[in-house]
Amino acid sequence: MILKAMIEAAQVRAARALIGWSRAKLADAAGLSVSIVEQFETGAPDHIPDEAVEKMRAALEAAGVAFIARNGGGAGVRLRKGRESKYLGWEDLNASNDE
Repeated sequence: MILKAMIEAAQVRAARALIGWSRAKLADAAGLSVSIVEQFETGAPDHIPDEAVEKMRAALEAAGVAFIARNGGGAGVRLRKGRESKYLGWEDLNASNDE
């Protein structure tokens, strides 16, 4: 098993904001209770099992989030390449791309 660096509460909050997810949406996608997500995000991350944190990470990564490890610039999040390309700006909207 490959161990990934643990994610931080601020990264989870930022990741949810980036993709427009509520705590409830993350909890549902990760198969966790909303209270676990809330506890992790609001200052009790040490009391959350590593397995629950990994489920949050996996759900957010599946939704297109990439976690940036803590290094000289600090921990962060971004959208994976390819995810951005799904956005159509106003100038690109036309009948050919209607769903």
